[in-house]
Amino acid sequence: METIQWITVAITSVLSVIATYFCVRFIDARRQADAVIRSKEILRRAELEAENTIREADLRVKEKSIQLKEENENEFRKIRQELHDRERILDKRQDILDKQAEDQRKLEKIVENTQRKLTERIEDTNRRNDELLKLIEKERLTLYEFSGLNKEEATTQLLQQLEKELHEETGAVILRHEKQLKERCEVLTRNVLLGAMQRYAAPHTAESTTCTVDIPNDDMKGRIIGREGRNIRTFEKATGVDMIIDDTPGVVIVSGFDPIRREVARLALNRLIADGRIHPSRIEEIVSETNNEVQQFVQKAGQEAAQEVDIFGLNERMINLLGRLHFRTSYSQNVLRHAIEVAFLSGLIAVELGFNEKLARRCGLLHDIGKAMDHETEGGHPKIGADLLKRYGEPLEVVQAALGHHEDAKIDYPYTIIVAAADACSASRPGARRESLENYVRRMEELEAIANEFSGVEQAYAVQAGREMRVLLNAQQLTDEGAAQICRDIAHSLTERVQFPGEIKVTVIRETRFVEIAK
Repeated sequence: METIQWITVAITSVLSVIATYFCVRFIDARRQADAVIRSKEILRRAELEAENTIREADLRVKEKSIQLKEENENEFRKIRQELHDRERILDKRQDILDKQAEDQRKLEKIVENTQRKLTERIEDTNRRNDELLKLIEKERLTLYEFSGLNKEEATTQLLQQLEKELHEETGAVILRHEKQLKERCEVLTRNVLLGAMQRYAAPHTAESTTCTVDIPNDDMKGRIIGREGRNIRTFEKATGVDMIIDDTPGVVIVSGFDPIRREVARLALNRLIADGRIHPSRIEEIVSETNNEVQQFVQKAGQEAAQEVDIFGLNERMINLLGRLHFRTSYSQNVLRHAIEVAFLSGLIAVELGFNEKLARRCGLLHDIGKAMDHETEGGHPKIGADLLKRYGEPLEVVQAALGHHEDAKIDYPYTIIVAAADACSASRPGARRESLENYVRRMEELEAIANEFSGVEQAYAVQAGREMRVLLNAQQLTDEGAAQICRDIAHSLTERVQFPGEIKVTVIRETRFVEIAK
């Protein structure tokens, strides 16, 4: 029994071991299957994470490329704008250079024509002088043959006869004209005086259209231009002028035909540079303030000018236009001061001639009023001024004086001639207007060239700023009588061929020198 129990226990143990073995094997197999499943799941998740990482990396790369592209486009846009601004500045400079080249070509053509005509005239004059000398010599020989006198006796007799005839004719002419002048003196005095003053009138000249503004350094040019040129565009739009910024160190050029706008732009730019804050809103604010200040100054200048010449009752618009003349110049002469000077001169001339002094002053003060509007209206300043004066109810004498002070219209009132004479006196007095060095040298050379055209002239000098000519003659070729003739011919040629204020004194020198050496 016990044996059976032990066998049963043994069998049970063996079966338990076998069952345990198979259970362990089943569990291991199950674990292995679960491990395979988990490993596959881990691999699948790893693949998904890798795909997500790659997708995110691609997105970041695309975003970075888009950002870089936008930055590059902005940079390229900025460069294109800068190039456009530089191209615009270069175009303006090219236009200026083309205009200067065209003017230079015209001047060269005029000089060539003048030189050619002058050469032809010199050749013709020399030919005529040679023919004249031959005729004179022939006539002199004939005279010697008929008279039986030698050269010295014939010359002395001829000069005495000519002197006697000229003396008699001069005395007769003086007596005749004195009698005529006494008979008509009271009737013609005013007309003769006015005509003489009118003949002394001087021509009108043009004004400049640019001004320069100093800057502390060249970096300020970039600040004035602003980002993509917005500052300079705002400034030009607010002031109505053109600003030229080139390679010239230390300056900026402001260009415009309206002198008021040009002055507003100059003052506003100086204030912006001093302030340092340069941006569109600040530019508009400064320009507005400067414009108000300039307008106040213009009105005040017009009122002071009218009070200075004792003229009252002018329209407010006329006073404003008078003030605008403060910013106009003619040959560097301030037009407002010129108008005041003409007013005083007109009043003095009117008093001497017995006319209304205040009316003459009014005519003189307003004669150039058209210059305040000639850049805005077509036509010359006399016509523009006459239309303005007529529109604002000024007397006909004042309108006619503005219209005809340059001899552009029919003269119906004596005040027109008075204003024309006063205008010429004010413009041509010493120091009123500056003459450029080039024009001065050209005029001196022209005077000397005219004198050198005559045969027998060795040297000619223009002295006293062109008011006197000193001519040295060859004593071997010319006699004293020939020297006197050349002096008259040079003076006559200068009168016909040269325009000059006042008079030119011609001095001819003929000198014979004998030199011996004592040993």
